[in-house]
Amino acid sequence: MTAIEMNAFRTTLETLQSELLGNGSRGRESLTVEASADDLDRLQSASERDYAISGIVRNSSRLREVRAALGRVIAREYGVCVGCGDDLKPKRLAAVPWASSCVACQEYEDLRQTAPFESLPFAA
Repeated sequence: MTAIEMNAFRTTLETLQSELLGNGSRGRESLTVEASADDLDRLQSASERDYAISGIVRNSSRLREVRAALGRVIAREYGVCVGCGDDLKPKRLAAVPWASSCVACQEYEDLRQTAPFESLPFAA
């Protein structure tokens, strides 16, 4: 990967990091609890809080991934699969700039996390 490409991805990741940090404070405002005598209002408020919490968790997870990618940029390891060591395809990095694995390794990891190890087709 050229220095120009690396700087472009670094800028993209830094922008994403700034956006995610900004979204965190807006999502927390939805967590306020308002007293209401109406059961329907309480139910709707609880639903909105659950939605806000899931958004905060999702943003927090993405922020960790973006920061890890920025760490790989600094270490000059960005664009290399952490699983197999192959270079990540530019299309993958353009679509998912925080990606740390190639598609094959990511699919394997996703399968490993969702299915019992014995049921994987390539388990020993």
